Amino acid sequence: MAQPDPVLALARIRDQVRAATSTQTPLRLHAGNTKAWYGNPVQGEPLDLREYAGIVAYDPAELVITARCGTPLRDIESALAASGQMLPFEPPHFGPEATLGGCVAAGLAGPRRMYSGAIRDFVLGATSLNGRGDVMHFGGQVIKNVAGYDVSRLFAGSQGTLGVLLEISIRLLPAPQHGQTLRFVMDEAQAIETMNYWAGKPLPLTASSWHQGELLLRLAGSQAGVMAATSELGGDLLAPEVADARWHALKEQTDPFFALQHQADWQECDLWRLAVPPTAPALALRGEQLIEWGGGQRWWLTDESATDIRTIAVSAGGHATLWRRPFTKPILTNAFSPLAPALLAIHRRLKTVFDPAGIFNQHRLYPDF
Repeated sequence: MAQPDPVLALARIRDQVRAATSTQTPLRLHAGNTKAWYGNPVQGEPLDLREYAGIVAYDPAELVITARCGTPLRDIESALAASGQMLPFEPPHFGPEATLGGCVAAGLAGPRRMYSGAIRDFVLGATSLNGRGDVMHFGGQVIKNVAGYDVSRLFAGSQGTLGVLLEISIRLLPAPQHGQTLRFVMDEAQAIETMNYWAGKPLPLTASSWHQGELLLRLAGSQAGVMAATSELGGDLLAPEVADARWHALKEQTDPFFALQHQADWQECDLWRLAVPPTAPALALRGEQLIEWGGGQRWWLTDESATDIRTIAVSAGGHATLWRRPFTKPILTNAFSPLAPALLAIHRRLKTVFDPAGIFNQHRLYPDF
């Protein structure tokens, strides 16, 4: 099957954006739609970005890839794997149609996030289409190219509210040569203390999780380094195929913990994602919990109110995001924690600069813009 012509696809996208701006018609940006549920509900005319796809440039020697927004993530990861490289932030797909644009716009990272960095840390450059239909270029395709503020990183996690993300250049890392997963039995308080202690040591840590008394720790790097760390830490060694399946299930949220919301005893509970300092002690919330990122990401399945959850998160030095809510409950229009007035003002000014007519993914991040 012939691939869509990117020139024609870009022309179509630009025409639709300009028409929407002239008529003040809201647009709902999408490609694979695998993360359409994330954030506040969006209304508007669909702007389909799937046809603007393809890898633009990839030289393994440079450890950088540039691709268009509609490029399937599976295609990018396949090309990288063939050269022994990877996306450092281990992005979740949440479905086979996931694209690079959706990955960056959502700003989500997998189990490796705490130890390698967030998506924004690896964005080198971006090309976008603003609300006037103008193509804008930020950053570049090499690692040392930025002087001053790196505007391209604003698009990571912007949820499509700043415009159409057309092309992205991402810095890569070599895939590790060897990996092991260790299992330990300990309670929550001990797990948090232990993960923070290990984080301060020169160990090849790449992922950690705790749930119901089981702490998993993933090591990856050179074979000698991993074997030395395994000997130092102890614990039970998981078979490679079992370990890979466990981490994949956490990344894609097919782990049994995330399926609890569909069971009778949990059907009226919301799933919350709390981002807190890794050293924060156990949080006083009712419900079921899973901890990732060395203690920095805490998933809570609970029936407590949004106000109480956010109060607890703030008191711990973090914030809370409503991840999923049962269909039987009213839609919550403030999935993300409210911003301080000064930060909200900055967000509004940025939105006005990039999208003066306010047509892109209205209310996706915050209800009032």
